[in-house]
Amino acid sequence: MQFSNEPVVRLNKACIFQGITAILQDVTFQIDKDEFVFLIGRTGSGKSSLLKTLYADLPLKMGQGSVVNYNLNEIKSKEVPYLRRKLGIVFQDFQLFTDRTVAENLYFVMKATGWKDRSKMKTRMVEVLMRVGLGGAATKMPHQLSGGEQQRVVIARALLNEPSILLADEPTGNLDPEVADGIFKLFQEINKQGTAVLMATHNHELLRKYPYRILKCEKGRVLDSNETEILEAKKE
Repeated sequence: MQFSNEPVVRLNKACIFQGITAILQDVTFQIDKDEFVFLIGRTGSGKSSLLKTLYADLPLKMGQGSVVNYNLNEIKSKEVPYLRRKLGIVFQDFQLFTDRTVAENLYFVMKATGWKDRSKMKTRMVEVLMRVGLGGAATKMPHQLSGGEQQRVVIARALLNEPSILLADEPTGNLDPEVADGIFKLFQEINKQGTAVLMATHNHELLRKYPYRILKCEKGRVLDSNETEILEAKKE
């Protein structure tokens, strides 16, 4: 079952579980189609579990939720690949096939998500590599690329199906500051072109430098900076 006319992410009184353990409770927030949102919190606070729930790697057992118009409460296993086609997922540890070229890594995802026309696949592969600044990297193996370049390949992979939102789990965590800054600016460019971004990060310099909305996982809850600012204003 799908919702219509919804924000790209909506959770209402959701409870996020790992197995039988509740990691986050009473989670309520939404992300609109053009938003850039930081997701922060200490290690073990529930950030990754929240992201996994959004891309249906963990089931939503309590509360209500929708992501890109898919109802997380009712989604069937056969529908999960269709949900993920509308998402871009970027991991900290790249998860590239090390025995395949950059092009073969991207072709693998396209085949897995229903692409069949080889000429269209090649055109799209070139488009996304150009978009992330790696136009000449198609024939290279991952080990021939720097860490920052590998992360750009991961972002290119995430963009293949023109996602409504990018979910990024510590995408700059293993990169030196200068490279990390370049990757972050790439996320900004993608966001400005209409793709929402939810980015988990420990990089407090980014939080200070860029005044985007913040969701903070803390003590089993998710605090929303928008709501926190409203509450603080009411106290004054």
